[in-house]
Amino acid sequence: MAEIELKTAPADYRFPTTNQSRHCFTRYVEFHRCVAAKGDDASECQKFAKFYRSLCPGEWVDKWNEQRENGIFPGPL
Repeated sequence: MAEIELKTAPADYRFPTTNQSRHCFTRYVEFHRCVAAKGDDASECQKFAKFYRSLCPGEWVDKWNEQRENGIFPGPL
């Protein structure tokens, strides 16, 4: 099994405060937009996956995944 290296997302000037909720949501949306545009195996999308996984609580990601599956996700995908 390949070893996974966890890193925190780099600083983003759009999110200057310590509350990273919006940063988390934006990275999640960016990842899914990238996958929709370039496909599931696109290597350039993996950086967004790493970013949102390091920023977002697992409970939020689970809820958003469920919302996407049900077609009720509140974000712009």
